[in-house]
Amino acid sequence: MSNEVFLQLGLSLLFGAIIGFEREYHSKAAGFRTITLITLGSTLFTILSLNITTGLSDDRIAAQIVTGIGFIGAGVIFKDGLAVSGITTAASIWIAAAVGMAIGFGNYGIASFTMLLTMVTLALFEKVQDLIDSFHQVKTYRIVFHRDDYLEERERTEEQIKTLKLKFKLKKNLRSEHEVISFYKVAGRQTQLNLFNDYLISASKVKSYDE
Repeated sequence: MSNEVFLQLGLSLLFGAIIGFEREYHSKAAGFRTITLITLGSTLFTILSLNITTGLSDDRIAAQIVTGIGFIGAGVIFKDGLAVSGITTAASIWIAAAVGMAIGFGNYGIASFTMLLTMVTLALFEKVQDLIDSFHQVKTYRIVFHRDDYLEERERTEEQIKTLKLKFKLKKNLRSEHEVISFYKVAGRQTQLNLFNDYLISASKVKSYDE
């Protein structure tokens, strides 16, 4: 085994640990150890794909890394109420594997620059995203009304949305014997959405809501 292989594995360990540390710091599903192992494993599989001679294409093993990472990434995406979370962590797993493969192929410059761009995206772009969200967000609300009070409370709720200068659209209603569940798509500033949440909490004729 050449000294370059040890260099590749060591560099892969370092880069994976840096990405993993950022995810662990934010308490994500795939954290420090997971992403470090993914990067290290991707590098090792790539090295093996270049050194195992089977008469087949050199990239056959490396190509399967992309497929395998897809299954791991899908495992950290889950639905929480009406929201879907874990997509950024899944993308982090994907890019960590790509960095590991670049190291395995000996493309250290590409791996290092991609590593830098990844950390800029994860660490700095979050603040940009928060700034954008403060100006405009789109949320889907699941509001449960008492059936007997539905028409009156729906009108009051929509009037409150208009007063807060939020845009909205009623997507659908689900009716049962005792309640009506309305799904609203509401868009606007975060501060106004917070005020709308306060209204829903205080509305005595709203049984519950999710966002």
